This record gives sequence, C-alpha cells and structure tokens, in this order.
Amino acid sequence: MTNKTRCLSVVMPVYNEAATVASIIQAVMAQDLVAELICVDDCSRDGTLAVLREIAAKDPRVKVHAHPVNMGKGAAVRTGISRAEAEFVIIQDADLEYDPAEYPKILRPILDGRADVVFGSRFIGSEAHRVLYFWHSVGNKFLTLVSNMFTNLNLTDMETCYKAFRREIIQSIEIEEARFGLEPELTAKLARKNVRIYEVAVSYHGRTYAEGKKIGWKDGFRALWCILKYSLVRT
Repeated sequence: MTNKTRCLSVVMPVYNEAATVASIIQAVMAQDLVAELICVDDCSRDGTLAVLREIAAKDPRVKVHAHPVNMGKGAAVRTGISRAEAEFVIIQDADLEYDPAEYPKILRPILDGRADVVFGSRFIGSEAHRVLYFWHSVGNKFLTLVSNMFTNLNLTDMETCYKAFRREIIQSIEIEEARFGLEPELTAKLARKNVRIYEVAVSYHGRTYAEGKKIGWKDGFRALWCILKYSLVRT
C-alpha cells in the first residue's frame, strides 16, 4: 500500500449523540490517515454540540459546523463533503457501530491505485458482527438487491455507512436527499459515473433502538423510492 499519512477527510453527521460522540472522535483522531474530522451537528438537543465544540477547541483537526434546524443525515453529509479538503473522503457515523481502526483496510484499494470508491461491506468476510435484528438484515439485503438490479453493480451492502472516495469524485456529485435516502442516491450516481468501485469486509457493532438506533421502516420505503428515482431519472 502506498505510504500516505494525513490524507483523509472524515465526514461525521451528528444528531443527539452526546453519549458516544467523544469516544468515536477519539477513535477517529487516533488514525494516522486522518487529516481532518468534519463534524456536522444536525441541531442536536442533548448537548452534543457543546461536546463537539469543547473537543474542537483542543484539536484544530476537528472542525464543527452546526445546522440551525434539523435537516437529516443526507443534508449533514452534504455540508461536510462540501468542506472536505484532503485527498480522500470517508463517511463516519457518530455512534460506535463502525470501527475507525479499519480505515487503512478500506482505503487500501484507493491508495494502491485500483479503486476510486470503496464500500465497506458488513455482509462479506469474517469480521465480527453483533447479532441483532433479522428483518433489518433482510431489508438491507433486499434494498441492495434492488439497487443492483437498476445499477448493474454487484454490491453486497449498498446501505453501509462506510463509503470512501477520491475527493474530486464525491464533490462532483450533487447530493439531493436530506435523510437516509442518501445511500441509494450516492450508489446510483456513482454507478452512472462508471468509477472503479471496490468492496472490503468491515466489522459491525450494531446498536438497538433502545441504545439510540434511528433508522426505521419508513426509511426503508424511502430508500426503495430513491433507488427507482435516481436510477431511472437523470438528475
């Protein structure tokens, strides 16, 4: 793998994650690849923004942007990506479901010059996974299947949070979805660009709804609509 340090912009949408955000930021900033962490607080109501600003005051690599009203994950990612300055960009959730220690593995195909985009798949390989909801897993796999049918990709995990990009590629995409329709929208638009997409196995430490999981069945229907919209309509 090409030896590069401080080449990665991490975009972190944040909403009501006061209990976990300090821990995940510590894990992100411990990675040698990270040049900057762009946290976009989506009008949290639990003190998250104060935690973010306290951390940013101590580390200039942590940059905080605040939405004045709640706009959704997609909108927060859009804000963060527009401000990214490093050579590569990855999306990181503010909970503890995905492990930043896996950044080197995720970026390897890009750093080796073989890929333009890498999806971190929860459904391949032998990495550790917390056992949780059966129907949630079925829904993810169904949405990936339908997405693949329309994009002609053979992904195993379209809905994954971990997507890494060459910066010029992700900044050339106009993100329209404000909420969880972000994932199928990005996938469809990347497929149309004919970029080189790889998948690598990642671990997944999912949380329950009682622990703060936010995505629900309504978001699944929106994702299905977005697959159709962005695959069939050239936007």
